[in-house]
Amino acid sequence: MKKAYVFPGQGSQFTGMGHELYVRNPQARDLFDAADSILGFGLREIMFSGTADDLKATKVTQPAVFLHSVAAFLSCGAKPDMTAGHSLGEFSALVAAGALDFEDALRLVAARAFAMQRCCEAVPGTMAAIIGGDATMIEEVCSQVSGVVIPANYNNDGQIVISGEVAAVQAACAELKARGVKRALPLQVGGAFHSPLMEPARQELAAAIEATQFHTPRCPIYQNVDALPHTDPDEIRHNLLMQLTSPVRWTQTVKNMVADGAVSFTEVGPGTVLQGLVRKIAPEGTEIAGIA
Repeated sequence: MKKAYVFPGQGSQFTGMGHELYVRNPQARDLFDAADSILGFGLREIMFSGTADDLKATKVTQPAVFLHSVAAFLSCGAKPDMTAGHSLGEFSALVAAGALDFEDALRLVAARAFAMQRCCEAVPGTMAAIIGGDATMIEEVCSQVSGVVIPANYNNDGQIVISGEVAAVQAACAELKARGVKRALPLQVGGAFHSPLMEPARQELAAAIEATQFHTPRCPIYQNVDALPHTDPDEIRHNLLMQLTSPVRWTQTVKNMVADGAVSFTEVGPGTVLQGLVRKIAPEGTEIAGIA
């Protein structure tokens, strides 16, 4: 009868995010105020009243989603038996499990966001959502297309996101359509996240991650790169860094958490994306809820 807490990634942001938390909860208010000081710019103001375009900037989006998620988690006083996060959400999951302190994690998130932004500007890339395709077929097509393109997000059994060079992603989409997938939708993203094109960002982030203290977590963290539970700080640090250039294995993560006893999943943070994904992956009868 274990409780899993999961944390969303980039894309779940919205104008006004976190405002209600800030108003009603003193602990959350302290985190928001501390974040502005740590980051050196007014993140709180952008979250509360910035435009959609303001929030879309990677250097804003990633700290904003992280801050909202962690503030919501600490405000609810939950005690998870296991945690996981989708891409960026893995940092929130690490804080929730006690593997990272809030301030250290926020600094890493900011460093990650800047590194990814610079990488996207220097190395053009894109992503596309493939709906209704078999994972094996998608992997096969990506391996056969000329150029760099790989499955980047295994979101559920019917939705996989591919990532890579623009021409390679376009070629893969065309071939997958020819093979009968329901849809191949180009995504409005700044680069090829979770692909080898993020290698410069991985190298840039390596020093920051190595210099950060990681603790033994209070509960296992199921990490994106292998979908397995981890409690060893050195393994967690390594997997967190490799995440930048590796697929997010979300489907298998949820299945492994269920196999290890999870009977309820609570998404903590902005949006409801993960609740929808878990609902399609977990067995019928699994409790699914959200805290924002």
